[in-house]
This record gives sequence, C-alpha cells and structure tokens, in this order.
Amino acid sequence: MRLPRPFYRLPVRFDAERLRAEAVALPASAWARHPNEIAGNYSIRLISVGGGENDEVNGSMQATPHLARSPYLRQVLASFGVVWGRSRLLRLAPGAVVPEHADIHHHWFYRVRMHVPIVTRPEVRFSCGDESVHMAPGEAWIFDNWRLHHVENPTESERIHLVADTSGSAAFWRLVARSEVPGAAVHVEAYDPTRSAQPLTERASLRPVMAPGEMELLTGDLRVELIALADTPDHRERLGRYHALLDAFTRDWRQLYSLYAEEEAGWHEFEQLRDSVRESSRTLGAGLAVRTNRVAAHAVLEGRILKACLSLPADQDARSALRPAPTGIHP
Repeated sequence: MRLPRPFYRLPVRFDAERLRAEAVALPASAWARHPNEIAGNYSIRLISVGGGENDEVNGSMQATPHLARSPYLRQVLASFGVVWGRSRLLRLAPGAVVPEHADIHHHWFYRVRMHVPIVTRPEVRFSCGDESVHMAPGEAWIFDNWRLHHVENPTESERIHLVADTSGSAAFWRLVARSEVPGAAVHVEAYDPTRSAQPLTERASLRPVMAPGEMELLTGDLRVELIALADTPDHRERLGRYHALLDAFTRDWRQLYSLYAEEEAGWHEFEQLRDSVRESSRTLGAGLAVRTNRVAAHAVLEGRILKACLSLPADQDARSALRPAPTGIHP
C-alpha cells in the first residue's frame, strides 16, 4: 500500500519476551524456506489459506495450528481489531538480507504490512525509500512497501519479527495517524493468561472475473505513475501508446463484462483479451517504468492486474461449479 511516509511507528508496545518465548516454543520443523528461495529467510505460517502450510494470498484465511498454540501472538493480532490476511513469523539468519524490492502485486495495492519485532539487535536495519530505521523489540511498525525496501542483519544473531498483512479499519488508521503526534500516549498490551483471543481473518477471495470498476481503479493508478526512463522521441511515443493500450484494455474489459458478467460463456474472451494485452505490454513497455520505485511498467501491470483479473479454475469440473445458478426466468 502506498503511504505518505516510508515508516510509521505505532503508539503501541508488546511484551517482546513473551513473544520470544512463544516463538522459540514452536517446533524447528515449522520454519519453512522463503517461497522465492532467498538465502537465510524463513517463516512460520500463522494465518494462511485454509490454515495450511502455504504462502498463498488468495483464498479464505484461517489460523494455523502454530497460531492456535500461541496465545499471546493471538492477543497481539486481535488487539488491533482488524481483519488479517497472510501472517507469519519471519526469521532472518545471521548475516542474511532481504534483497531490495518493491511489493507490486495485486495483494499489496489494498494492504499494508505490520512488523512487530520479537528478536533483534540494534545493528539490524530496515531501509525504505531514503530512510533507514531499527525496529526495536515489542514495537509495531508499518511501512510503504510500494517504495523500494530492504533489510540487513549484519549481526551473528537471528532476527525474528511477527509480520501480518491488513487493509486496516478506520480505527486502525486513526491509530496510525496518532504515530505522527508528538508525545502521543503509548498503549501497552500486556499478556493476559485468562484471555483467549481469536484474530479476525480474511474470507474474501478474488472473483472469477475482475469487476470493471476495480480494473479502472488499478490501471488508473498505474497510469499516474508511468514514466519513460529516457527522454527520447521513441520513449515518448512508447509512453503514449502504452497509455492508449491501458485505456483500450479497460474499455474492452467493461464491454465484455457488460455482455457476460462472470458467466463461463465469456471466460475465453476475457482470457484472450488479457493475453493480447500481456503480449502488447511486453513490447510497448520496454523503457517504461513507474515513478516511485522504477519497477518496469510491464512487471507492475502483470503483478497488479493481469495475474489477478481472472481467477478461474484450471479443470472443467471446477469451472462448471462456478456457473451461476439458474434463475428460473427464460426468454
């Protein structure tokens, strides 16, 4: 989620020692390698699709057995009163890094990532945009993950954070706003052994066909950020043609949606339109990027829109299960 500032330290604090005790009590076998095989990066899934051992972001989110056996982790998450998506403990090995990147995919357009440090050292630095901070144990931070960011652990100790994704409620964003108020009171959320908290988890999944309004929102936001990396006639022409491509994409998508809505009869045409735009974007997008993080225009279009605009089952039986129920009204 794009934010006005790189970092926000929220005015809340948690018991880092209790969190550490729960984290180290989980079995060593629960730590999974990073899905992109980034060296020294491991996670324990706390909230995942179906509560299983996966790193998916689309599907009904449920608490995993690891979270079920961690009462204070549940209390920490529940204390914010928001609905959580994918949430994990993230471990960074001694000397390991999280390489510089920006989170460009559809999931991140609507969600922010919260960090609660559990085990860390002052030398561990989190950089986002032009700022670098140390997140101390028991604090809570959010950051603008649309900007380029990276993490370095130059120490001989591991770093463990609770990392959880949410779009946030109005009350959550009021809490974020308080982080900018000098001298704002800090709320301490201590462990309560008598309370059994259950964090709220996401249930919504991607629709089989993205609604035209969302398509227009996402492409419009991308177009605001589009730039040519060189000021040449060729690049200026490419930029103009890329804008025209996105404009035509949204218009044709709305036309198809008006005709078919989400009905299976239109899925093939939606797929053809998406694939045609994908191929054109690969060619036209050369030399184009987004202003904030300089990520290639096609990579953003692919991650934010093309991979998310259709969420169709691969096999025919599953596709048939998504067909609308008969209405009983016939021409």
